[in-house]
Amino acid sequence: MSSRTTLIVGLVGLVAVIGLTFVLDPYRNYQLATIAAYLCVVAGLTMLTGVNGQLSLGHAALAACGAYCYAFTANGLAEQEVTGPVLLILPILAAVVGAAVLGLVVGLAAARLHGPYLAGVTLALVIALPAITSRFSDVFNGDQGLYISVERRPEFLAGRGGTEMFQAWVAIACAALVVILLRNLMKGNFGRQMRAVRDNEVAAAIAGVNVARTKVIAFTVSSAAAGVGGAVLAFMTQSANPGAFSLVFSLFLLMAAVIGGIGTLYGALWGSILLVVLPDAIGSLTKSLSLSPEVAQRLDGNLAVGLFGAIMVLVVIVAPLGIQGLLRKGRLKMQSRGTPQSVPVPK
Repeated sequence: MSSRTTLIVGLVGLVAVIGLTFVLDPYRNYQLATIAAYLCVVAGLTMLTGVNGQLSLGHAALAACGAYCYAFTANGLAEQEVTGPVLLILPILAAVVGAAVLGLVVGLAAARLHGPYLAGVTLALVIALPAITSRFSDVFNGDQGLYISVERRPEFLAGRGGTEMFQAWVAIACAALVVILLRNLMKGNFGRQMRAVRDNEVAAAIAGVNVARTKVIAFTVSSAAAGVGGAVLAFMTQSANPGAFSLVFSLFLLMAAVIGGIGTLYGALWGSILLVVLPDAIGSLTKSLSLSPEVAQRLDGNLAVGLFGAIMVLVVIVAPLGIQGLLRKGRLKMQSRGTPQSVPVPK
């Protein structure tokens, strides 16, 4: 698909999603906003892992960094009685900068590590998050986290849509910006450098690619994208706490990238949709089964984790390229069927 066609399809899709918010109820708009927030994090993760070959298990911690930076900035502006777009945009920018700086620090270490060693460092990052918030509870307010003063719904939306619609608009706008920036990076010269480093670092270095710099920049950009996702989640929930960015959430993000199709932004979208839709569908199913409260409590959450893991194993075995790979394969088959067969020339 050419760049022009991709741009047109993207714009049509963006307008369609914005229009969808007018017909959805508040709960579905909240789910749509959550999908957009997850998309920011998963898109950055799929670029880092699928295109550059750096495995991260700690992207939830980077999203948490974005959420706390958003909280500190928004609360500081609110104390100064700042309102309007500044109260919305400046905290998001602070989240991007904060997560990018943390990603830069981790990326400097990641440039010297490979495979399981890098995964171990990022895993330690997300495991250490609750300990850090508890140790500095006077700053982070421990496990309870921070309440955030956010920009309220604009007046012109009164009577037309709820707060959830406004949240969906903000989340969709942030996700669109992140996807556009990442797509340009992945399609450009830097994308080719990332793929060269992923395939063979020695060959990439011989070809003139600065391997360490490419890895650090990729980790920093991916972290900034995670920071945007964390900021949007903080804006939606009006809170930032370590429980929302746990190790389980971090593993969910990686599974979403793999199931959707690692290394592609469309795959990140499918994975983000599954992250929101699957637990909701499981919850509706368990309610319809009229289970005892004890069994329902045990299944709540655990069933989603188990099912998500089973789907990932199935996808790895049956379709290693994920949902997007399956769709691409089906599209190519349909195109090949529509291509006229060559007519044998009579001798």
